[in-house]
Amino acid sequence: MTLDIATVKRVAHLSRIALTDEEAERMTSELNTRLGFVEQLNEVDVSDVEPMTSVLPMKLRTREDVVTDGNIAEEITANAPGSEDNFFVVPKVLE
Repeated sequence: MTLDIATVKRVAHLSRIALTDEEAERMTSELNTRLGFVEQLNEVDVSDVEPMTSVLPMKLRTREDVVTDGNIAEEITANAPGSEDNFFVVPKVLE
């Protein structure tokens, strides 16, 4: 796939990028070079390659998904100026 100057200018306009004619010519050649590289990558046979998320084999550590209160409510409220039944007691703000 090759791009022409008109296509580059249209994409630049849609992207809200101001390009001069010289910049559009330079961008055309640069984009064509990059697209040529992508076309080369498409020619590589990867049918026997397994998809991977990392270059190193690793297993994610998992934990049991259990909802708890932490069982430390007394420790959390111990430093509070006021607490009652493991809840913080705060002064009334609105009347």
